[in-house]
Amino acid sequence: MKKIITFLVCIFSVAAFAQNVEFTKENFKDNKDGLKEAKNNIEAGDKLFEQGSIFYKQAIDPYLLANKFNPNNAQLNFKIGKCYLYSNYKLKSIPYLEKALQLNPSVDPQIHYVMAKAYHLDMQWDKAITEYKAFQATLTKVDEFKDLIEEVNKHIAECLTGKELVKKPLRVFIDNVGAEINSQYPDYGPVISADESVMLFTSRRPNTTGGAIDPGINEYYEDIYISTKKDGKWTTAQNMGKPINTEDHDANSGLSADGQKFLIYIGKNNGDLYEAELKGESWSKPERMNKNINTDFHESSACYSPDGKSVYFVSDKPDGGLGDRDIYMSTKDEKGKWGKAVNLGPTINTAYGEEGVFIHPDGKTMYFSSQGHKTMGGYDIFKSVLENGKWSDPVNLGYPVNTPDDDVFFVTSASGKHGYYASFNSNGFGEKDIYMITFLGYEKPLVLNNEDNLLASQTAPVKETVIAPTVQIKEAQLTILKGVITDDLTKKPLEATIEIIDNQKNEIIASFTSNSSTGKYLVSLPAGRNYGIAVKKENYLFHSENFDIPNTAAYQEVVKDVALKNIAVGSKIILKNIFFDFDKATLRPESTNELERLTKLLTDVPTLKIEISGHTDSKGADAYNKTLSNNRAKAVVDYLITKGIAADRLTSVGYGEEQPIDTNDTDEGRQMNRRTEFKILSK
Repeated sequence: MKKIITFLVCIFSVAAFAQNVEFTKENFKDNKDGLKEAKNNIEAGDKLFEQGSIFYKQAIDPYLLANKFNPNNAQLNFKIGKCYLYSNYKLKSIPYLEKALQLNPSVDPQIHYVMAKAYHLDMQWDKAITEYKAFQATLTKVDEFKDLIEEVNKHIAECLTGKELVKKPLRVFIDNVGAEINSQYPDYGPVISADESVMLFTSRRPNTTGGAIDPGINEYYEDIYISTKKDGKWTTAQNMGKPINTEDHDANSGLSADGQKFLIYIGKNNGDLYEAELKGESWSKPERMNKNINTDFHESSACYSPDGKSVYFVSDKPDGGLGDRDIYMSTKDEKGKWGKAVNLGPTINTAYGEEGVFIHPDGKTMYFSSQGHKTMGGYDIFKSVLENGKWSDPVNLGYPVNTPDDDVFFVTSASGKHGYYASFNSNGFGEKDIYMITFLGYEKPLVLNNEDNLLASQTAPVKETVIAPTVQIKEAQLTILKGVITDDLTKKPLEATIEIIDNQKNEIIASFTSNSSTGKYLVSLPAGRNYGIAVKKENYLFHSENFDIPNTAAYQEVVKDVALKNIAVGSKIILKNIFFDFDKATLRPESTNELERLTKLLTDVPTLKIEISGHTDSKGADAYNKTLSNNRAKAVVDYLITKGIAADRLTSVGYGEEQPIDTNDTDEGRQMNRRTEFKILSK
């Protein structure tokens, strides 16, 4: 019986191998011309194939012509399958590899590994694991193949992770952003402003600056494109042209929260990072970042911190690195120069590659891609949060945001509702398209309207919509403050400085500039602080706002247009960051920055004489209100005198409830009426 079984196995084996048809004259006696042409096509494909993986996809067409003549050659099917794995149509590799394996299980020493990679990409987890193990079984010399065995073990672990993640998919919509941005050519690497009003991305289109084609991949050189959102829709993307785009590779990397500065990758010196700034309506010529950022190695991508004081970037430099590519941080020194780069350490960086770093406008949430953490294959996108000065263990964003293929260069809006990244989809416009991810989250309960004195405004407080009943918010939210700064008299846009102050610490934590042509500005304010906002410009009175944002405040966008007043007799402003103890005239420490700004104004304009006035609401007796308001005004004057301002330049007066700017019938109105002002008496 045993002999019969052995005989049958031999027969079936011969039959299986007999299906493999070689390109010989004996097999194609009746079609010598077709055979000759097929062999020429194989030769053309082999010339490309032998040059390495970068040329694999170019070998597909001649190989397919040969395969059409003879579809039953194991070696040719294997090569076609392997080439497809390095193309934009990776899953097309599967039927060719399966056929190669069927025709000849020993067609190539890598057949099981390549087959496993294809199944892996198609999320056929169990089949992939089986093939990985089959390949691993061929690696009999353990010491010689130690690194390869570790690599296969990693891929098996990725398949197990993939099985876990796909069981709990994220509630998301993934939508193509449309033909206004995407084209038939590769479009990728999107970055956005915090309010999603500006998008920059990279594309390889025929109108590339210089018109050259990269001979290595037979595609146009990279250029940067821009689109803006109007009435909720993206405008047709435009090539940014010179000086942003050069005749080399130009790829966008990081965009500041206000959309006024951005980081650029230019393919010089193995790849370096540059900065450009929007000056009015024109972008400045990109300037190469200093040697603390750029090295003789490859600096591939970067992003700004929300305050613009730090930059996070990726480099493969060996000095100070932990792996293939690492994420570093550099902070500006007192002179505004980028300081020495610091590796983010082993919590973030691994022995493998990290890429595509992005810091959320909340200033503490980092998204990045990694090959080394718990991925489901290739690069996956991870999230880490800065807590007590340390980065938390990265968490995989999950499926379907992450896939078994490379998922890199992911950014989110300030609200956290939308993410943007590039992906290949057979239903897209071209080779790679840009997609928007809408995170649905959990079902929300009914909402109620709840008053929140978030913004001290001259007109009305902000009313915030909050969830009822109150729920714990696990992550701090933020407020986006944006608007236009103009001249109060002419209404023309102004380029002004916007300072963000932590009132508790009396520290200027960030400084920005409004656009000189449009007057637009945008700042992000993470929750959990009391902020002072000061808008300043030479020859104008400063304008101040106060934001007290609790940790539980939900995301919101506040539009605040600011009209700066000239230094002129009669000009009056409210000092919104002057604070007193309740029912007293004692200045609180949080008032320091506002008082210092007032001191500087009086020092810079030594002839200026002003009136400091105190105001109350209508609660309490009139005489008491006048006394309290007068004492508060006097407390400000006394402070200025201690700073060297002559007493004869200062007048204090308490108006009590006599000059309301709002109703006293509501809490909001009464809060508006309780204020400190100053008015110019002479200059």
